[in-house]
This record gives sequence, C-alpha cells and structure tokens, in this order.
Amino acid sequence: MKKYVILLSALLLIVGCSNLKEQTASKTDEVKKTVEEKVVKKIVKPQYEKKVIDGRTYINGILIVNKQIGLPKDYNPGEDPVAHQAIEQLMQAGNRTGLQFVLRSSFRSYDNQAMLYQNYVARDGKAAADTYSAEPGHSEHQTGLAYDVGSVVSANDFRVSFGTTPEGEWLKHHAHEFGFIIRYGEGKTHITGYQYEPWHVRYVGKKVANEIYKSNKTLEEYLGLYPKDLTETVK
Repeated sequence: MKKYVILLSALLLIVGCSNLKEQTASKTDEVKKTVEEKVVKKIVKPQYEKKVIDGRTYINGILIVNKQIGLPKDYNPGEDPVAHQAIEQLMQAGNRTGLQFVLRSSFRSYDNQAMLYQNYVARDGKAAADTYSAEPGHSEHQTGLAYDVGSVVSANDFRVSFGTTPEGEWLKHHAHEFGFIIRYGEGKTHITGYQYEPWHVRYVGKKVANEIYKSNKTLEEYLGLYPKDLTETVK
C-alpha cells in the first residue's frame, strides 16, 4: 500500500511539472508574441508613392509644390474647373451665413509670378520676400488649385489678421468641407517656409482635406515630406 502511495505521488509530481512547463512555455510564447507585435508596429511606416510626370511631382496622386519642389516654366494649366466650382460653393455657403467673401487671387502663370516676386524683392529684399512670396515655378497658384480669398471689407486681406475676422474664422473651420486646406498654417513656418496665411487655400479634395484638418498637419507632413528629406521618405 505504501508503495502505491509513493508511486502515485511520483506520478502527480511528474504531471505537475509537465503542466508547469506547458504554462511557462505558453507565457513565454505570449510575451514573445507581444514583443514581436510591438516591434512590427514600430517599424511599419506609411507608404508614399512618388511620380514625376513632365516635371511635375505627385505623391499619392497629389500635386506637390513648395520651396524645394517646383513646376516647369511652361506648365500653364489655367484654373482647375473642379477647384473653381468648389471655391464658388465655399464662398456662397459662407455668404449665406452673413459673411462677405470675395476672391482675391486664383491661377497665376510662371511669368506672372516672376513679375510679382521680383517686385516684392525690390520692395522688401529677398529674405523678407521669401517669407510670403514664392519664387517663379514654386507658387501653388501656378497649379490652378490655389486661391487667395478675402472680405468685401478688405482692411485685413492678405494680412495675418485676416485669420481673426469672421471670414477667416469660418474659413479655418469649414474649408475642408469643400475640399480645401489652409495651405500655410499657423505655427508651421518651419515646415512650409512661409508665414501663416489664413487667406490662402489649396484644393486637395474632400477626403484628403478632412484628414489634414483633423490631424492639423501641413501638406508636407501629410505626404511624408517632413522632417525627412524627400529622397529618404519617398521610395
């Protein structure tokens, strides 16, 4: 009888050790899986598709123009008809609420931008002009997708103070509903290279505009161009 008790105890001990090993192995696998998942999440990066077509740069299908990325001198598309319809709808919607929106600037050719830029440089010097005006070939207005809007009461037009006007406040919170973004946002000069321009909107379509509005990103950040160089981020 005593032998049976000893044998039974030995068997129970063996089974217990086996279960302990299985539990330990299971916990080890769980920890390993968790670590692997965290590593995967950490190294996965958004994918950006860059295409250069006739000298124009597109990232994920969006035409990008900034201080580093330009447009060909002969690129002269005129005002984009979809963007034109959208800006008209935007201003009409704002004006129905009692605002007084007016369009101040739309498409500008390479030559028109060159003339404006040279005038600004002559007046304020290149360093100052570069904070608010684009060199020819680097202006969003040449895309036909950008607009400068103002108010019929124009004292604040083309000024940072436009952002505090009723029109400026409305534009900031509703432009995305019509497919536009405030292209040069407040506090983003170190990214865009330009001062805050609450009057300058760029058409990107409603989906992208909504995503940028919710994220409070610049177009450069949204397209993976900041803070890394284009050649490092876009494969």
